[in-house]
Amino acid sequence: MNYLLLAATVKEINPFLTFYKKNIPTVPIDILITGIGLTSTAYHLTKQLQLKNYDLVIQAGVAGCFDKKIPLGKVMSINQEAIADLSVVELKKLKTTFDLKLIPQNQFPYKKGWLINENKQIFQKLNIPSVRGISVNEITTDLKKKNFYIDKFNPVVESMEGAALHFVCLMEKIPFIQLRSISNYIGERDKKKWNMSTSIENLNKELTQLLQ
Repeated sequence: MNYLLLAATVKEINPFLTFYKKNIPTVPIDILITGIGLTSTAYHLTKQLQLKNYDLVIQAGVAGCFDKKIPLGKVMSINQEAIADLSVVELKKLKTTFDLKLIPQNQFPYKKGWLINENKQIFQKLNIPSVRGISVNEITTDLKKKNFYIDKFNPVVESMEGAALHFVCLMEKIPFIQLRSISNYIGERDKKKWNMSTSIENLNKELTQLLQ
């Protein structure tokens, strides 16, 4: 089995890298740091997939959460993704490119406008919740925009890279999984109210368990 582990930044997976070097160096895992954002992730992931065949691609990172009932540090897998800001607001309503008929909502790799990971086998191996996510180019801080996204997508988490993973791997027909740990709630910009350390710690524990 050949695995590819990617993250936007080294910081998000650094504890796992330390563990991996000491404990499971014989497991064939390639590491890809894509940089932040959809464009950078799509480019670097596509380039890497041209170099080698992988049995599983794993994306790991922190994320913001729309649901304040979910505790900071909680790790979840993402079963479907949408690019939320590939859209426009008309008549006080958010409309996606699918609503505007610019892209057919079932044009591959989309299903009803979503990028869906249908690999039920990998979700069954994970003892964590599987939830809906959205990806954005601009971190959501505006309450009005936050409510637009909730009304349109009903998401649990927001990231800046997830949809790129889903799109590329679906196009290339490669099994994948996206893991996200909640570091903050959407709209909260006071970093003192974030919990980055616990979210990274829990994320890396889940990564270690998965790959062992």
